Amino acid sequence: MTASASGRVRVLVIFGGRSSEHAISCLSAAGILRALDPGRYDVTTVGILPDGRWMRVNADPAGIAAAAPGALPAVADTGESAVLLPEPVTGVNAPDAIRGVDVVFPVLHGPWGEDGTVQGLLEMAGIPYVGSGVFASAAAMDKGHMKALLAAAGLPVGPSAVVTSAQWETHPEAVRERVAQLGYPVFVKPARAGSSVGITKVAEPSLLDAAIAEARSWDPRVIVEAAVAQAREIECAVIVDASGIPRATRCAEIIVRGPHEFYDFEAKYLDDAAELIVPADLPADVEEQVRGLAVEAFQALDCEGLARVDFFVSSDSVLINEVNTMPGFTPISLFPRMCAASGMDYATVIDMLIADALRRGTGLR
Repeated sequence: MTASASGRVRVLVIFGGRSSEHAISCLSAAGILRALDPGRYDVTTVGILPDGRWMRVNADPAGIAAAAPGALPAVADTGESAVLLPEPVTGVNAPDAIRGVDVVFPVLHGPWGEDGTVQGLLEMAGIPYVGSGVFASAAAMDKGHMKALLAAAGLPVGPSAVVTSAQWETHPEAVRERVAQLGYPVFVKPARAGSSVGITKVAEPSLLDAAIAEARSWDPRVIVEAAVAQAREIECAVIVDASGIPRATRCAEIIVRGPHEFYDFEAKYLDDAAELIVPADLPADVEEQVRGLAVEAFQALDCEGLARVDFFVSSDSVLINEVNTMPGFTPISLFPRMCAASGMDYATVIDMLIADALRRGTGLR
């Protein structure tokens, strides 16, 4: 590993961002900062405000995760602007001379962070970073393109229909007919959002337009997915080992209780309405199938570092729903919990990811 004069690896943690998952990114960053061993790492933190401005912030996990009662955390405007220049020699600069970063941990969820944009900037700056590269990040972020790539690789995905802004604005009736072919109920989602924001379960055609409007309030590109009857929501983490080989962890299951029909944002983060079971109670052969498909999906999208692959498992099928290239990373998030169930504690996972980023480097590979 590259190291500073202190002998420690110089890590820049970037968090926050412009997406609807800003607050979740703050919580993920706080967890990572608590786990980074000060004996091994020199840590710098940069937060991205919701308006896109980059700020040098204090690397205090408690402050980063803090929020007023009933509110979610957000990056504070410290007045200390940070700039990442796309120049390999310059690297990271700021008024107070943030220099000499060895590796970046971009704990960014959603568009303008997890979607290849920041990854492209880091590639141009020649700074190694945790997680997937530009292509995999962009492909996995867009649920329509992701499903098309997985299907082209022969992997099982459910029926869906992508609705572009132009299609909805010029030929809405044709869109309604395509959705009807999926069969109701359907789930209407923003194509490039995460944390289950903007998702509506639509039971009948009369409710479709309102659901598309809700999804379009988050993203002009929408995906409509056929519901899978009696399906269990199963997750599997993939992490790259020291040899560069992707390995699947034990699986987890999400069970939603109370008034929520599915695992939406409120069930995830506000209402404590979901039970997360790790490891999932699956027959051994089904778990092996899920784990094998998780690795295949990871490779089909050319992912790197880590991913969480989400599945619908029913009595007669196992379908890949999504691939998340920078999943939630709080200590209680599913990705680290699945790693823990497979013998890798939170701090070890972070060490593995940083080591993998340094091993890969940047550029064509």
